[in-house]
Amino acid sequence: MIYCINPNCRNPENPDRQTYCITCGIKLVQTPTSSTRRNFIRRASSSMVGVSIYGGLNQYISSCSSTSKVSPEASNKPKSSTNLQTFDFETVTVDVRGNITNHQRRQAQFISEDLGSGATLEMVAIPGGSFVMGSPSTETGRSSYEGPQRTVNISPFFMGKYEVTQEQYQAMMGNNPSYAKGAKLPVDNATWNDAIKFCQKLSQKTGKSYRLPSEAEWEYACRAGTTTPFYFGETITPDLVNYYGDYPYGAAPKGLFRAQKTDVGTFPPNAFGLYDMHGNVWEWCSDRWHDNYNGAPTDGSSWETGGLGIEDNRVERGGSSFHSAVDCRTANRLTNRAGTPLSNLGFRVALVSA
Repeated sequence: MIYCINPNCRNPENPDRQTYCITCGIKLVQTPTSSTRRNFIRRASSSMVGVSIYGGLNQYISSCSSTSKVSPEASNKPKSSTNLQTFDFETVTVDVRGNITNHQRRQAQFISEDLGSGATLEMVAIPGGSFVMGSPSTETGRSSYEGPQRTVNISPFFMGKYEVTQEQYQAMMGNNPSYAKGAKLPVDNATWNDAIKFCQKLSQKTGKSYRLPSEAEWEYACRAGTTTPFYFGETITPDLVNYYGDYPYGAAPKGLFRAQKTDVGTFPPNAFGLYDMHGNVWEWCSDRWHDNYNGAPTDGSSWETGGLGIEDNRVERGGSSFHSAVDCRTANRLTNRAGTPLSNLGFRVALVSA
């Protein structure tokens, strides 16, 4: 376990192999015990200690008082003219067989949009940072589509806490194209073009610039600081993700195959507070499809140049309730035509500034 040195960090414990604190974004110091962390903070009280955070800025723990706070000017949260709310949640980590080995309480910030007809949309604040996108050659189930790995810089943004639900889609679009109906089920059978229209209508209603996440933003948000195949760890189980349980990943045993979608938020979220980034329904991203990352942007933007095929093929991520565990991996990616509706394909939305 590695500990954050920010004395005001709400959740200072971070998994090994992390570079930045999942909660507050400060670069981590190799402090393997909580007592070491306390000693470091005490030493910091006698001098000004600089630590780098996401985006290459500098943030300082001041010696002015024992209750000094992180400089607000160095905050790496997305901009918001709306009062941010907070929510508490619990994350879990699993071993190679899918057994839960750790529970951790966390907190994240979000904004809420009133869509009308009783529907609301919650958008979680995602801190900016850098990450290695794609999968290593050693990852089981990896395809050439997932490389070469490269470092990508992501600016702060907001991401839908859940996949867009049928009640949300109905409230904005006046119809529900989904195969199996349910207000809290993710919308499906919505094409990429439909998702773009949803974002346009949502932007008109709120006065904000809603859009689909770029593929890089999606993977960064899904990983939430992890480097493993799933944000839970080395594998998943049907207790944690809605997928085709007859086809597990790694050393995990076979499990339940529900053969249907589940209400959003049924399973534990990742460290950013995002739910169902693995399984349930595939999620559209904004990017055109390319069969590798050669020449891909490294600033987190949508890749709109080039691409394969006559049709406007777009990226989809995350797997679904009808796909095996290997398809639900964080780095896995598929493509479909922008005008194709599928019963296992939906989306979630992104926002740069609230």
